[in-house]
Amino acid sequence: MATRERRLAEFNGNGEPPPDQPVQVLCEDHSGTYQLPFACRFVDGAWRNNDSGGAVEATVVGWRLPAAGGIRARS
Repeated sequence: MATRERRLAEFNGNGEPPPDQPVQVLCEDHSGTYQLPFACRFVDGAWRNNDSGGAVEATVVGWRLPAAGGIRARS
């Protein structure tokens, strides 16, 4: 349980992320928590893959702004 709490603390985004801002997300399933390997955006109340625009079919439990140079924003 300590690992879950530590990971949640690392993804401490509160509320919705800034509009049009790609972010890193932390997801959770029956096996535990995991970070998606791609940037996501929160669009119209749903999480989407920043590159493909596809819906994220996972339970997002946290988000954070990327570290400098951490995520390439698509132009």
